[in-house]
Amino acid sequence: MTPEEMGIDTSRRNPSPRPLSDNERARLEEYIDSIHYSTRYSDNDYEYRHVQLPKAMLKAIPSDYHDKSKGTLKLLWEEEWRAMGITQSLGWEHYEVHEPEPHILLFKRPLNYQPPQC
Repeated sequence: MTPEEMGIDTSRRNPSPRPLSDNERARLEEYIDSIHYSTRYSDNDYEYRHVQLPKAMLKAIPSDYHDKSKGTLKLLWEEEWRAMGITQSLGWEHYEVHEPEPHILLFKRPLNYQPPQC
């Protein structure tokens, strides 16, 4: 299932995944152990979870990952959120940022997701 089929507004992402430089990644390292992962919850179609970044981590994330019009992060490509130190199993899509608390990232994936077989 594509992000668009999941109702994700991909125009809120960078046009393509923007890799972190070694220096940018090093600035995020100190925060990785403090990332909090919610338990999973679901509806009839999707499984959800939220990821809470340390508030100070937002200032260390490169500015082109930020949506200046909303004051939040952009929706991140999987390559981007993994490079920042977020670790989850396969299939999760970053679909929203909780605007009152921009350090909280919302993820979803199809219920009973099975990764593609190689």
